Amino acid sequence: MKQVFRSKAALVIGWIWMAFAAANAVDLIVRYNGPPSLVAAAVLGVLTAVAFVACLRPAIIVTEDGVLVRNPLRNTFVPWESVDEVTVSHAIKITSGEKHVRCWAPQTSARERAAAVRRGNLARTGSRYKTEPVRSKAEQAAAEALAGKTHADWVAEQITERAESAKRAAALAAQRATGEPARRSPAKSGDGTVTESAERVPAGPADEAVAAPVPMKVTWAPSALGALAVALALVVAATVVS
Repeated sequence: MKQVFRSKAALVIGWIWMAFAAANAVDLIVRYNGPPSLVAAAVLGVLTAVAFVACLRPAIIVTEDGVLVRNPLRNTFVPWESVDEVTVSHAIKITSGEKHVRCWAPQTSARERAAAVRRGNLARTGSRYKTEPVRSKAEQAAAEALAGKTHADWVAEQITERAESAKRAAALAAQRATGEPARRSPAKSGDGTVTESAERVPAGPADEAVAAPVPMKVTWAPSALGALAVALALVVAATVVS
């Protein structure tokens, strides 16, 4: 199942700017008056490119094969078998071997961290208002499970759980592929009846060798480079005309 995690605030700001930029672009086209309009278009293009790469592009995409980190200018794909550790400070950090990637979004601010700590204290001690209804055991358990966690903490937990689940599934598949067929051995039940039970023969050293995990892959983002190239072209055109 594919999941996309990003900063909601950045997403809202980015789309608001895109709507503003689109309206101004139409106005510049309709009321074009030469070099001044071209200079204004260049400024608008640069700001729009920055809004795209900084607000709309950054995201963490969880897929069946691994986690894709979209930062402003680069894409980083980490297969589940290569995810060694996921930590959170102000940003989510995914470690794979000797390499790591810091996720641009979602991030945790000091204010958000402090608010999460306050929510955690309330979850453990109960509501500060005595007139509020008493929580059920299930509601209290859910509140305590999320106590003190920010959005970035929760996303990091989702990535860790998916990675561990994928590693367990891969290990089980490798065991089934390399292990020898089960051997039948006699077993005596409680009433004295002799039955047969399955006993798997341990795999030998040669069978334990499995394919090495696919390393982290980092590539430039074509969409980000394209947006910056268009902005640069507008700047060059405005400079030449002016």
